[in-house]
Amino acid sequence: MTEDLSAIFSPERLSGGGTGPLYVKLRRRLEEAVKVGRLKHGDALPPERDIAEFAAVSRVTVRKAIDDLVAEGILVRRHGSGTFVAKPVSKVEQRLSQLTSFTEDMARRGMTARSEWLHKGIHTPSPDEMMILGLAADTRVSRLSRLRIADDQPLAIEHASVSGEFLPDPSAVTTSLYAELEKRQVRPVRAVQRISATNMKEADAGLLGVPVGAAGLSIERISYLGSGRAVEFTRSLYRGDAYDFVAELTIGAN
Repeated sequence: MTEDLSAIFSPERLSGGGTGPLYVKLRRRLEEAVKVGRLKHGDALPPERDIAEFAAVSRVTVRKAIDDLVAEGILVRRHGSGTFVAKPVSKVEQRLSQLTSFTEDMARRGMTARSEWLHKGIHTPSPDEMMILGLAADTRVSRLSRLRIADDQPLAIEHASVSGEFLPDPSAVTTSLYAELEKRQVRPVRAVQRISATNMKEADAGLLGVPVGAAGLSIERISYLGSGRAVEFTRSLYRGDAYDFVAELTIGAN
């Protein structure tokens, strides 16, 4: 590790790193080390005090260089663990013309999808759930929250609400919610989605492995049965750097 530190952070290399403030030069050295593979995905950076000592700069300079690379998604801070080289992000493109589950969507791309369950439970419906799903105050609603992951890359946080009439036992959902609804013959056939831009708050950023304040896509979806009855209300938060939504438009006749 000492040899690696000398190669990356030596004062001689830093002084010859082009123009600009010291933190910019240090940032370039770190970025170059990641690009050429000297620092690989998952590698932990040394403590800031060690980098400052090897590079003969202040810890403030080191912190500013690392802050820039965290903001760019090249490095990631993990509370209580340190700073690591982030996994390269592969963009996922989803068309808005079809109503599919996350599991089905990833399978079509040849990606391995999985979920980390954050919550499953039966609750008294909130005012929003009552209005959107057409529920009375004395009925029950199933809530399911999970972190959506594809090829070990966290992509989205999803919070789904389904009437207890259609899903009386949320623990029955093991992988795909839509597959479970299909078993019960209440799989939705159409949906309305509203997409808006947002910035990641601390708790969500930690789950998705992005910096606080990073760009995200907030999506609200209401899914319907063929009868017109709302069956699912879902709020999701997608990583803005990893997901693209594509809509195909047609030009109507004049």
